[in-house]
Amino acid sequence: MSKTPITVAYGDGIGPEIMQATLRVLEAAGAQIAPEVIEIGEKVYLAGNSSGIGSSAWESLRRTRVFLKAPITTPQGSGYKSLNVSTRKALGLYANVRPCMAYAPFVPTRHPAMDVVIVRENEEDLYAGIEHRQTDEVYQCLKLITRPGCERIVRYAFEYARRQGRKRVTCFVKDNIMKLTDGLFHRVFEEIGAEYPEIARDSMIVDIGAARLADTPERFDVIVMPNLYGDILSDVAAQIAGSVGMAGSANIGDQCAMFEAIHGSAPDIAGRDLANPSGLLNGAIQMLLHIGQAEVAERVHNAWLRTLEEGLHTADIYREGQSHQRLGTQEFADALIARLGKKPEVLKAVRYAEQAPLQLPRPERRAPLNKQLVGVDVFLQWREGSPEQLGPQLQAIAAPALPLQLITNRGVKVWPQGFPETFCVDHWRCRFTSTAGLLDFKEVLALQERLHTQGFDVVKNENLYTFDGSPGYAAVHG
Repeated sequence: MSKTPITVAYGDGIGPEIMQATLRVLEAAGAQIAPEVIEIGEKVYLAGNSSGIGSSAWESLRRTRVFLKAPITTPQGSGYKSLNVSTRKALGLYANVRPCMAYAPFVPTRHPAMDVVIVRENEEDLYAGIEHRQTDEVYQCLKLITRPGCERIVRYAFEYARRQGRKRVTCFVKDNIMKLTDGLFHRVFEEIGAEYPEIARDSMIVDIGAARLADTPERFDVIVMPNLYGDILSDVAAQIAGSVGMAGSANIGDQCAMFEAIHGSAPDIAGRDLANPSGLLNGAIQMLLHIGQAEVAERVHNAWLRTLEEGLHTADIYREGQSHQRLGTQEFADALIARLGKKPEVLKAVRYAEQAPLQLPRPERRAPLNKQLVGVDVFLQWREGSPEQLGPQLQAIAAPALPLQLITNRGVKVWPQGFPETFCVDHWRCRFTSTAGLLDFKEVLALQERLHTQGFDVVKNENLYTFDGSPGYAAVHG
């Protein structure tokens, strides 16, 4: 069997220790891999590369298309990009898959029946990283949700459930508040879910869903979520299953894949031989399945389960009276290697069949809708008085064809008929809507000119459109 080239990064903090342990286990288990080591992370950042990764590393990743990555440290302060986010976006790794399983009674947990897989959208949402400071007092982060992005991650979740014999897919969203963005994710979930009648589906508002995940995780099977919710709740799920230090993840794209532990670089314990390599090792097991080495993945996974079962534990899961022996990072790897070929006796042994990575069709681009301009939200920096003073000034500037409809502050309507108790900052959304329905963009430009002439500081504009007659903007009530 020819060896599969993979790109390996030892990372920062505890990264080199757990990567060394993981690669030793893979080699002992007979993994046919040819690692190409690249330098990423803190050293690269501090050498002046704000992305934390150099061109030669990108060349390796694009050549091998398989990345086994230890945790890295992003220096604090402005100007440094998240390498994890950059890698996922650059390589199109749209699906983050995080299995979270309990290993009771050998790893303490309040949820011994827990067996949840969280499928997280990996490229969009607030992680688009589009942020602006608009006024002295107000900062903005844009939440971007696309129909193709929703379709890809939702279909991946259902296809994953079908292949793995899972019975239910649950969607977590907050579309009672974010009716357009999270509303789109929910609608796509229902549309695509209808194509999988053999798989049950349901949806929850993310706050109550998170509470139920923490309280009764055994009620869930596969959960699919937008990026931010998935990032937070996959860590929660891993911790309540037993330890964040044990969870690995796969980042899957159409052409490339990245495998990693879900935890950070833990610099406080770096170099002390204390870290649990299980998270990275479980990521590596997913990698072996991805590259078609299921037999090796099965051997490693069962030996790992047997090691846990015998009470040979690292410090994060060691419990007096329950664990048999406290092991360091490399000792844990040695114990696992000694048990290769063995299976657990109490925990359920895994059995993997050879399978190719999921190949999903690209979302089809839909025909353009009838898009019409009907108004504009103008955002001002203004601190010269109250809403009752601002409203008449803007009314005087507005044109008959494009009158001022309302003013909000931090999303709350403050004019007309606002409440004096509402606290206001220096950032005002002023909505102007056409009286004729369809609006000529020249009217928007003329409004901008008048606002500028009158000394108003316009920090942003959002055009208001309808799409086939339906508003493409949130209504303001009050």
